[in-house]
Amino acid sequence: MAQQWNDLLFAHWPIPEAELRAVVPAALPIDTFDGYAWIGVVPFHMSGVRLRWLPELSSVSAFPELNVRTYTTLDGKPGVYFFSLDAANHLAVAGARLSFRLPYFYAEMSVRTGEVIEYESRRADRSSPPARFAGRYRPRGEVFRSEPGSLAYWLTERYCLYTGDRRGRVYRAEILHDQWPLQPAEADIVRNTMTRPVGIELPDTKPVLHFSERVNVVVWPPRRIR
Repeated sequence: MAQQWNDLLFAHWPIPEAELRAVVPAALPIDTFDGYAWIGVVPFHMSGVRLRWLPELSSVSAFPELNVRTYTTLDGKPGVYFFSLDAANHLAVAGARLSFRLPYFYAEMSVRTGEVIEYESRRADRSSPPARFAGRYRPRGEVFRSEPGSLAYWLTERYCLYTGDRRGRVYRAEILHDQWPLQPAEADIVRNTMTRPVGIELPDTKPVLHFSERVNVVVWPPRRIR
């Protein structure tokens, strides 16, 4: 698939690895940085979503999405493990659940763009407990490319996603895009219960924040690797 990701906020909190171990499949190791696992809450909005080489369909080509994630590496390939992905499009949610084996949920969402991004999401999927996010965010500073060895690089420069099941099977989907054009960010998060459905309480500390305006992405279907 081809798609464009817009106005992303990367909000990350350090979490003791043991707190995540119970909710990440045993077949997936949990990556750590400075002795901590990290959990991210990432709101953004998508456009140009389509099967590659085919035209866009207006009913599924643009919608907000918000994911909750941590990080894992298999076969020397760093990637993302998603606890949840909320999207404001029923067709996209159903298609992603079927084709990518990912925990997608339908949510009622609104995004107001400009110098400040105003973002709200309320999960409205009967298959999950409620989860909400509301906040305002914006970039603060010049665009930069993160350096290997930095926390920003470790959190963002990952070009695949992993998913697993209770039988120990692991799947990987490859992702291709340019290196993230990052900016420092500021955010006023007034509501965030996105991690509660998986039993994780975020620490009462300020998150590490980064912003990215836009990136064009190609995503391949998942393949079983274990």
